[in-house]
Amino acid sequence: MDKEILKQMRIDLLKMALSAGAQGAHMGGSLSLVEIMAVLYLDVMKFNLQNMKDEARDRLIMSKGHGVMAQYAALKQVGVLSEEDILTYKANDSKVAAHPSLNEQLGIEFSSGSLGQGLSLGVGTALALKRKNNLSSRVFVVLGDGECDEGSVWEAAASASHFGLNNLVAIVDKNGLQYDGDTKVVLSMENMAEKWAAFGWNVKEVNGHDVEALHEALTEKSSKPLVIVAKTVKGKGISFMENNPQWHNGVVSQKLFEQAVAELEAGND
Repeated sequence: MDKEILKQMRIDLLKMALSAGAQGAHMGGSLSLVEIMAVLYLDVMKFNLQNMKDEARDRLIMSKGHGVMAQYAALKQVGVLSEEDILTYKANDSKVAAHPSLNEQLGIEFSSGSLGQGLSLGVGTALALKRKNNLSSRVFVVLGDGECDEGSVWEAAASASHFGLNNLVAIVDKNGLQYDGDTKVVLSMENMAEKWAAFGWNVKEVNGHDVEALHEALTEKSSKPLVIVAKTVKGKGISFMENNPQWHNGVVSQKLFEQAVAELEAGND
């Protein structure tokens, strides 16, 4: 994948954050998702730009709703959103809200905000597709590693295995930080891969910033539900945001915007 695309997506995140002003933006967990969103939208997912509600489409559910800026940046890359759209981030009546808001015309399948809910919807959607005899569409669910503290995630994981949902793919953005701090301190969920395997899932661990590894993992055929445990860096690509919990949600000033863009343009990511 062209590195220019990834750079532009990160710059678009900065533009959205700058537009949000004092409201702030969830930069850290959006930056960690850039490669994941790029590979999904540009290489892996099946969808119809002329009809984003096409029943033959793959579905993407952003359970980690505060990472939606990365989805918006990917939607801009494929031509669903425009430059003007992303510059209205968090504005009244904007298409690009702080958390995903159901909009089938844009391919946004789920309104999220409360964590721990998306995998349950993914299970229901994948099961419905099977019962409709739609055997070609897949359902992708993006989760945060902190979100995996929620018991509802594991209830859904058990259900997916029980129903044999080999059309369901979960992607865990394992960046090691959540709103309250280090995930190991808040609630240790180490041995993440082993936990998913114990629930009957096919597990792949990858570098979440390696587009080739992501592509290989996301296109693997599986007889079971598949989970990609993607090791990422929160705030990836911008030095003062990387692994800095203050940027879970932060305000991007004009000065910080210019500093971050200069870093990205210089290729220091």
